[in-house]
Amino acid sequence: MAPQPRPEAGPVVTRIRGEFNEMPGLCLTFKQAQRLWALDGATCANVLEGLLTEGFLRRTSAGVYLRSDRQQIIAA
Repeated sequence: MAPQPRPEAGPVVTRIRGEFNEMPGLCLTFKQAQRLWALDGATCANVLEGLLTEGFLRRTSAGVYLRSDRQQIIAA
């Protein structure tokens, strides 16, 4: 079962989606995303999982998150 969004996650999801749209080449690891958006681990995991589930993001085999419509840019 997918994590349920926290009530405060709405604005965070909007912000993260906006940043990936403004910077289409943005590629982040979980730790980088957590640090960039100053999120606790559970909230960050919840938001990223939600964006993966809806198909907005994808996660590479190296654990990097990027927009699902972008080619893999890095070999990390």
